[in-house]
Formats: sequence, C-alpha cells, structure tokens
Amino acid sequence: MPTAKMPTEVPVEDLKWKLDFKTVGFETTDDLEPQTEIIGQQRGVEAFRFGMGMIKKGYNIFVTGQPGTGRLSSVRKLLSEMANKNETPNDLCYVNNFKHPEAPILLRFKYGEGSRFKKDVQTFLDAVKREAPQLFESEAYIARKNEIAEAHEKKILSFYKAIEDQVKDTGLVVVRMQMGPIQRPDVLPLVDGEPKRMIELEEMVGNGRFPKDEFERLRDKRLELKEEIDTIVQELKDLQKEVRKKHEEVDRLMFTALAQDFIKPLREAYPDEKVLKYLDSVLENMADDLDNIKALGGPPKQGPIPGMLFAGPSPEMVFQPYQVNLLVDNTELEGPPVIVESYPTYRNLFGSIERVQDRSGGWHTDYTKIKAGSFVKANGGYLVINLMDAIFEPGVWQTLKRSLKTEKIEIETFDPYYFISATGLKPEPIAMQVKVVVLGSPYLYAMLRHYDEDVPKIFKVRADYESSMDLTEDSVLQVARFIKAEVEKHDLKPFDVSGVSAVMEEAVRWAGRQEKISTSFPAMADLLSEADYFASRSGAGTVGDEHVKEAVEAKRYRSNQVEERIQEMIDRGSLFVDTDGEVVGQVNGLAVYSMGDYAFGKPARITAVTSLGKEGIINIEREADMSGPTHNKGMLILSGFLRSRFAQDKPLSLAASIAFEQSYGGIDGDSASSTELYALLSSLSGKPLRQDVAVTGSVNQYGEVQPIGGVNQKIEGFYLCCKHAGLTGRQGVMIPKPNVKDLMLRDEVVEAVREGKFHIWAVESIDEGIEILTGAKAGVRGKTGKYPKNSINALVDDKLRSLADQLIAFGKEDENGKKKASAKKKAPAKKK
Repeated sequence: MPTAKMPTEVPVEDLKWKLDFKTVGFETTDDLEPQTEIIGQQRGVEAFRFGMGMIKKGYNIFVTGQPGTGRLSSVRKLLSEMANKNETPNDLCYVNNFKHPEAPILLRFKYGEGSRFKKDVQTFLDAVKREAPQLFESEAYIARKNEIAEAHEKKILSFYKAIEDQVKDTGLVVVRMQMGPIQRPDVLPLVDGEPKRMIELEEMVGNGRFPKDEFERLRDKRLELKEEIDTIVQELKDLQKEVRKKHEEVDRLMFTALAQDFIKPLREAYPDEKVLKYLDSVLENMADDLDNIKALGGPPKQGPIPGMLFAGPSPEMVFQPYQVNLLVDNTELEGPPVIVESYPTYRNLFGSIERVQDRSGGWHTDYTKIKAGSFVKANGGYLVINLMDAIFEPGVWQTLKRSLKTEKIEIETFDPYYFISATGLKPEPIAMQVKVVVLGSPYLYAMLRHYDEDVPKIFKVRADYESSMDLTEDSVLQVARFIKAEVEKHDLKPFDVSGVSAVMEEAVRWAGRQEKISTSFPAMADLLSEADYFASRSGAGTVGDEHVKEAVEAKRYRSNQVEERIQEMIDRGSLFVDTDGEVVGQVNGLAVYSMGDYAFGKPARITAVTSLGKEGIINIEREADMSGPTHNKGMLILSGFLRSRFAQDKPLSLAASIAFEQSYGGIDGDSASSTELYALLSSLSGKPLRQDVAVTGSVNQYGEVQPIGGVNQKIEGFYLCCKHAGLTGRQGVMIPKPNVKDLMLRDEVVEAVREGKFHIWAVESIDEGIEILTGAKAGVRGKTGKYPKNSINALVDDKLRSLADQLIAFGKEDENGKKKASAKKKAPAKKK
C-alpha cells in the first residue's frame, strides 16, 4: 500500500512543465505563420546591431555562446538584413610595375569597372597584336627604312671612294672585308690584276717570284694608309650605330603613333590619375620591347647550328606583362559582401602568391599569380569566421590581428619553409575596411582577453548568445511558429498541438529549469525531422506527441548502452545497491555519468565508519587520489558542520572514514556532500538509514541543503533501479528544495509518483532530510543547550561527548602507565 505523503513531498503537478492547450489557440502548425525573427537572443542581437552600426576602428564583433544556439544562422540573417544595399565596394586589380616588377601596382575601380577595364586592356592588346606586324610590313614603313639605308650606303661609298683616291696608282687596291655584322675596308697589293694578302706576297718574295724592293715599298705604303683606314673604320662603326638608332626611332615613333590611337579609348574611359600613369608605362614598355612585337608572326630564325630554326616568341609570352590581374570582382554584388569562411586557412583567408616551375626546375612567379582570400574579398563588407578553427591554423591569428590593427593587408604566401621560398614579390598593400565577426565560446573569449592584449583593441563588441530564454506565452508562440517555419523549410508533416507540446517539453528539459526553454534551435530542428520520420513510418498525417517521444527514446537508445550495462551490473548484484531495508552508516547517493551527447544518473552506495580518534573526517577518495577539488571541499564542509553544531562545548574527537563504494574511476563535485553527512550522522547516532531512498544535494556548514545539477537524470536513474528491483510504494529520491523548479521528469516517473509507487521529497536542511531517512526527529537544541532525548542530534551529541571523554580517559590512563613505569625504573636507585 502506498504510504501517506510527508509534508515535504513534491506535488505531482510540480514534477514537470506541461503546455496548456487551451492557451495556444491553434490545432496544428498549419494554423500558424512561420517565424521569421530571431528568437530568444535579445541581448546578443542588440549588441550585434550596435557593433554593426559602429564604423570606428576596432569595433569588430566577438559572438560568444554555446555551440548549437544558432549563432551562425542568426549572424547570417542579421548581416543580410542590416547590410546597406547601396554601398557596393570597389573592384581591385593588380598590374605590372615595369620599373620595379617585385612591387605590383594596385588599381581601384568602381564595382563592375574592374572586369570592364580588364576586357578593354585585352581589346587594346589584341589590336596591337593584330596591327603591329602589319605596321612593320607597310609601304610607308619600308620607304622610311629604305631612305635611311640609302643615305647610309651613300656615306659608306663616299668613305670607300676617298680611300680609293689615296691608293690610286700606288699598286694597292681597296677591298671590303666582312667582319661580323659590318664590312671593314682594307688595302691589299694588286698583283697581276688580283689583290693579294701581305702574307701571300711575302711567300712570293721568298720564292723569288716578286721583287723584294717592290714588296717593301708596298708594305710601307700600306702601313702608311693603315692609320687612315682605321679612322675610317671607326667612323663606319659610329655611322652604323647612328643608323641603328634612327631605325629604332622610326620603329618607336610609328609604333607609338599606332598604339596611342588604340589606347585612347582606355584613357577616356578611365581618367583616374593612377590608371593613366599605368597606361603611359604600358606604352613606354612596349616601345622598349619592340623587337618581340616585331617578331610576332615572323618566319623562324636561323639558330647557331646550320639547319636549326627558332620560332619567334608567342603572343601570350609577349603580352603577358600587360595583363590585368582582377583580384576582386564585385560586378554581380548588390551591397557590401557578406562572406562566411567555413575553412579559415591562411590561404583561404588572406590569399597567396602562387608559383610555377619552369623547364629548368626553378620556381617562378609574377603579379598575375596573386590570389585574393576571403579577407580581401570581404573588403567594404563583412567576414564571418569560427575563431577556434582560425586559431588552430598556422599564421592566421597573428595576420588577422595585424590587419585589423593597421587596417591594411599585404598579400603574401605563408610558408613555414620560407628559406626555400622564391616568390620575391611585395605587392602594394591594400587598405582594408572590413567588419570581422568571429564566433567562439565564452571560455575562449575570456582566455584571449586575459592573455592577448590586442583583443580588447580589435574586438570591442561582444555579442553574447544565451542558451535559454524565459518561458512565457509569447515565447511559446514564437517556438510554435519556429516549428512551422522548419516544417515549411524541410517539407515536414504538420505538427499537431500535442506534438508541439512534446517538443517544447523536451526543450524545457534541455534548459534545465521549468521557467526557461532552450534556444538550441538546431538541435530542436533535428528533433522535428526525427519525429517526422517516425510519423511517416507509422502512416500518420500529422506529427503528434507519441512520435516526438518515440524520436526522443530512439535517440536515447542509440546512446545509452553504457547506462544499460551499469544497470545490468546492479541487477545481478555486481554493483551493490539496496532499494529496500535500513542500514546504519550507509545511504544511496546519486551520480551523473556524462557520455558527451548523453547523460544519465545511477545510485552509488556511500558508507561512513566512525571511531575514537583525532583524525577527523577521512575522505578515502582523497587519500587514494581519486577525488577532485570540489569533492574535497564538500568533505571539508562536513567537518565545519560538525564543529558548528556539536563542538561548541567540547573538542571534536573522532576518526570517521567516508567512501563511495565500488568507485574506481575518480569522482568530483559536492552534490553528494549532504548524502555523506547523513551517513556520518547515522554512524554516530546508530540510527539506520532507509535504503529505499536515494539522496542528492550539497550542504553548507550550517546544514542548509543546496541545489545541484542533473536532478532529472539522478531521479530517473534511481527510479530505473527500483523498477528493476520491484517498486514497493515506499521508494523515492530526496532532492534540495531549490531544485523543484528544475524538474522535467519523464512521463513514466511522473505517472509512478501520481500512482504512489514512487516519491520525491524536497528538503531545505539536513534536519528535514535525516527525519525522512530515519523516521526519528532531528531535534532542536533547547535553552539548556541540550537536544531532545532520543532525537538524532541528541544521539550524535552524546556519542561525540562520549568519544571525547573516552579519549581524555585513555590519555590519562596512558599517562599514568608511563608514570608507573618511570617510577619502577627509579626505585632500585633509591634502594641502593
């Protein structure tokens, strides 16, 4: 038979929050409008709007909050709503710096003009490629070249005629010797109508075929004319240089006139001073590199080996230095860019300078290999990154800080092996105006604020997202409309009012308080999809509470293998847990096991043994190095309680050992400190404790029971043990009274309480709890300083007094024994 309810038993209606169907005003989600606003994040949204509105330096936004609270989706939504559609940023281009190729020039254009400029430059280059070869084959060009050549030939002939006049009738003749690219005049003896070299003539003299005196005359005369010939040769060289220079001037003038016509539309379309200066440098560089342009489409040239031909340079190679590297193209953008970089590596965020390997195996790069990253593409807009991901990437955090502090970025390749890098480029820095939004945990924010002095300077706005919101009629309607929005978004079945209620009940359980509901909307969306699956499998037209509960139980079943294994150990007696009877110094505590995605509660036997001594309370877990600091603190508080209540008129003389039995993996937390105190009081008083009641709650030094976490899992864990052992109608769990508002128990436990098969008591003090566990009064100290006879406190007080008296008596006996022994040793000396 169920026992009568005690005054501290929690009413059934307080065990769980339930939605009142009469107040919601809808039958299914089809009756609702979808939710479009962000729910439950007023603090974070207002901070975010403030950060968006501040255009001063350093007002970047650090969004904090627990993962799963919809931070990223809400940030996307806020950015899309608040971004000014009329402020599209400039296009960015890098072009060649012909004077300093290692420092490419940055050009800015109004959005859409960058791609047009690149196209117009290509049109100009195509015109040059098409028309320049024809220019150098035109009649006007050839006539100008022939005119220069004829004038040059006349001068050469005049030089030769002057020399011939001097050697006339001297037996010498002027000949032209080919010396490389030029002809060199020389004077040779004329013998039998043929010019002879001096060495040949000398051989003839030796053979007697030519008079020696005539040879010497010719030799002397030749040497006399040699100086004049050398002077003429030098003049011919200078003349050749002058002719070459005139040819180049003609080429340059004619090409420049042609190119000016082609580049004129560019000058008119892009009047920016920096662009005009660049166009001038393009013409100047082309004029300096006319040989390659003239060789376009020409016949192959003879190589150093006969028969080896070399083709002229390709158009791509000739015109590559004049290409435009369109770094950022905002043509299709409306308003500032909003970029969410989900993979924030250094390359993806800040770009790189790519390298290619040439035929010789060396590495080569140029300004066309500069690539923009998300940070540059977001210039004039917003960049969103997950900070934890970014911090783990080498070089990212330092570069991000530096760029935000200086408001500039210089694109470079992050290469830890820089000593073998061969980029050699230093592009012109880009002035940055980007609002960076980073997502991180509150712990990460606190750590960075503490250890990095730059964080307060560059992230001046914190938008802190909450994990729960107040449970009101308005928030209930908002969550219902959120469910409607998810139904439409993912094409789910409609949820009826019972299904909506079941989802909200689960969300309240996630929040951990009856007056709060969780804002973990991604997890809620997963629950909706899973419930829809079970509704579809059963052929239902709408999703009801049974489908939501089936989804919850299925997820629990997927994760609770460890829980079942522990329960099996309890059922077969491997783990000692009693759910009936009474034992002195022994009580059932409750522990929570966290498996990451799943947490459950299970009872653990706690025992206390007391004896005569001065050691005080001994924490066996601490002595074995198996307890954490919070658990150790809870044990020390027990000593404070005993001193406060029982050691005001006598010394506290006891040795008490307290242990979590069969605990081998370590333990932490003070949620069992009240449980340990009950076991200690039972051991001291000799009163047995009920084993059909499990206890949780921490305690302070004045005996007040304090709230703990995981109360629902703890209650459900002991209920499962009692269910397997057999419900007697007396079993239950004792919790701190402040935890009553945290209760969101499973329906099975609520029904068991309603039927009187299980009980939940809420206590405020150790005295209330010890009365439930022992059935005896705790007792209040009277005016005489004594507790009522046979009360728990009286029994404990008497026991401690008895221990103190025994310790004093034992000390006296020990001291007397020592004196007698000492006297016996001295007696013989007196006798002597």
